[in-house]
Amino acid sequence: MTTALVTGATAGIGKTFSEQLAQRGDDLILVARDEARLGALKTTLEDSYGISVEVIPADLADRAQVQRVADRLAEASRPVDLLVNNAGFGLRKAFLRNPVEDEERMLAVLVQAPVVLSHAAAGAMRERGHGTIINVASVAGHLTSGTYAAAKSYLIAFSQGLASEVESSGVLVTVLCPGFTRTEFHERAEIKGEAIPKFMWLQADALVRDCLRDVARRKTISVPGAQYKAIVPLLRIAPRRLLRNGKIVAKHRPNK
Repeated sequence: MTTALVTGATAGIGKTFSEQLAQRGDDLILVARDEARLGALKTTLEDSYGISVEVIPADLADRAQVQRVADRLAEASRPVDLLVNNAGFGLRKAFLRNPVEDEERMLAVLVQAPVVLSHAAAGAMRERGHGTIINVASVAGHLTSGTYAAAKSYLIAFSQGLASEVESSGVLVTVLCPGFTRTEFHERAEIKGEAIPKFMWLQADALVRDCLRDVARRKTISVPGAQYKAIVPLLRIAPRRLLRNGKIVAKHRPNK
């Protein structure tokens, strides 16, 4: 029996991961801030799929609460086979228009929490000789459009480095780079999406299936959607000056 821990588990891509992992028979540890939503999702998944679900209410902008999750990942007697670092949010305004405290909170969730949790999980997994970490980044990580993009760029580079460090031990690290995805992410950030062409939107169900398929193929980078598979290689080689302040990407964060 496989046990998976998913952060940001009650909405968007995280909820879709939770549902698809439950459907394939994984026991789950669900992490999110909203205890009521965690409880409701726990009941639904246990009743629907006959699995065991543990919940950990935690605000991943709080270092002490992140540590509680890290301690669970490190427990040798209750091993976690799969970690999905998905929790995140975006800010609607440009960097200098946001209070610096909001920027710090976002970076704590998007960067610090995945680093702390990956450290705990990878260490325990390496000792056992197997395990998987999925870090949810973004196509925005290939752009230069503010601190959200910078955080996702860090996560992409971090994941690739960690993948190289642990590959000989049987541990797999995959970084998922979705584009615009239809979830409540944009609504929470008060970001409108009317300017985004319809063909650029992904469905969460399909992108999670694609990611899990890439994990089974032991891929380090998972880019869902034919449109983004075509775009991302171009972004990797394009001069940085051409990637600055793209109107759509700067105003509409393409993730979660």
